[in-house]
Amino acid sequence: MNGKKVIAAALEKALKDYLTLDDITQLIEQPKISEHGDLAFPVFSLAKIMRKAPQMIAQEIAEQLDPNDFEAINVVGPYINFFLKKDQVSEATFKQILSEENHYGDKTIGDNRMVPIDMSSPNIAKPMSMGHLRSTVIGNSIALILEKIGYQPFKINYIGDWGTQFGKLIVAYKKWGSEEAVKKDPIKELLRLYVDFHEEAETDPSLEDEGRAWFKKLEDGDEEATHLWQWFREESLNEFQRIYDLLEVTFDSYNGESFYNDKMAYPIQLLEEKQLLTSDAGADIVDLSAYDLNPALIRKSDGATLYITRDLASALYRKKTYDFIKALYVVGNEQSIHFKQLKAVLKEMGYDWSEDIIHVPFGLITKDGKKLSTRKGKIVLLEEVLQEAITLAKAQIEEKNPTLTDKDEIARQVGVGAVIFHDLKNDRLNNFDFSLEDVVRFEGETGPYVQYTHARCASILRRTHWEKKADQTYQLNDTDSWEVIKLLQAFPQAIERAAEKYEPSVMAKYVIDLAQTFNKYYAHVKIVHDDEQQDSRLALVQSVEMVLKEGLRLLGVHAPEEM
Repeated sequence: MNGKKVIAAALEKALKDYLTLDDITQLIEQPKISEHGDLAFPVFSLAKIMRKAPQMIAQEIAEQLDPNDFEAINVVGPYINFFLKKDQVSEATFKQILSEENHYGDKTIGDNRMVPIDMSSPNIAKPMSMGHLRSTVIGNSIALILEKIGYQPFKINYIGDWGTQFGKLIVAYKKWGSEEAVKKDPIKELLRLYVDFHEEAETDPSLEDEGRAWFKKLEDGDEEATHLWQWFREESLNEFQRIYDLLEVTFDSYNGESFYNDKMAYPIQLLEEKQLLTSDAGADIVDLSAYDLNPALIRKSDGATLYITRDLASALYRKKTYDFIKALYVVGNEQSIHFKQLKAVLKEMGYDWSEDIIHVPFGLITKDGKKLSTRKGKIVLLEEVLQEAITLAKAQIEEKNPTLTDKDEIARQVGVGAVIFHDLKNDRLNNFDFSLEDVVRFEGETGPYVQYTHARCASILRRTHWEKKADQTYQLNDTDSWEVIKLLQAFPQAIERAAEKYEPSVMAKYVIDLAQTFNKYYAHVKIVHDDEQQDSRLALVQSVEMVLKEGLRLLGVHAPEEM
């Protein structure tokens, strides 16, 4: 039973001349103070139409409603406050969750349409740092949430395997590197060469020209440049895979920037045919002054292409290949101008689907308040963080539950889950400072806290050997359980809100809220107590266990049965 739908249906009879059922449903809100009611309908929007004071309108509407449909209806100023019937709502909620299980909250909104998600996208020849975590886990969670409501996400790891930086790396390798050192510890050695290049280039700017020249050779198919580039790429992908395995993140495509190297002539040709390219100091640009944007630089004076050229090629390829309903780019906030330019160029080319290209930006992870930088060697390695989180989780598990079987696997689920959860509980646009000790705490608003609550529910169900009975009705009407039931009922709406905003933090905050509310209930109520409502209380525990597990899954986090 959806409370909003019940209220909207009751109000529709009184408001059919003024508002549609959808309009009424959209206006229903949750009061800030729960004592005011479970849900409220504000009448401000009717004041102009009905030409009456809002308080009077609220009173008149309330008088037309059947009081038997609700526990109580109260008018407070311009609000009609509704108290739902607890026994009916709890019965309907338990019945739905216990029958649908992990499919509770599933929707068909997406109509199975494709949504390519450009995510993770580390650069080859560099280690994966904490800076890569955000795109990876935000993109993965968005994919899971969109799939839940009926879309077909297609996760693309748009590997950074092209561009001037590879010319620079080739120069650094030829000057200061050795095959033996790279083979011994590929990523560490390639990172050292990359950092050395930038340090040397500060005093010797000619190195930058050498780097550009070698990248041009790579673009032109030079044999030595291609061989070195392929070697660096292969070593990097092997390294990345180990980390993706730890995070349990998979991809549908690894088509990186290099995949589009032979496809860039097409967008340039189209821009020429549409007479959108103009020359500026020998370079080709698209004028975007109509969009209040700087010109988009499509091709440099030496003929080299840029990020935007490759992104134009990839957008055209993805539209043709996937016929997407929308295409998401989970890329840092600092690239927002780039994506505005990309959309504007596609719009100028006459593609209305440019509106379906959506940049999903996110803020930075800082360390001690400072931005992480690969170029200066100031990085926090993601694999090291994950391994340390697993170690910290295992130490806490040893202390709390020394007899637990399969400690290593549960420590991995808790440690890795803690790092993912900590990232996703933050609004994605916010920057946040990373502290591992805060992440792996079992108390507070952390992943392990939510996982521990799930394990607590599973433990109660194991101890009592509780199983739902098809012919039994479960319902509760006490005030302690009511707050939990209202949250259980709100799960499908939380999923839709997270999908609509491309915001996994909505789901993370929801499961924190549910875990905290259940733990309050657990502290106040003796759940296992042989009376006529024990089965219904255990139905509530089972419902919380199922919803927490599914909520964590949508974040890419495990829900262990024991901790």
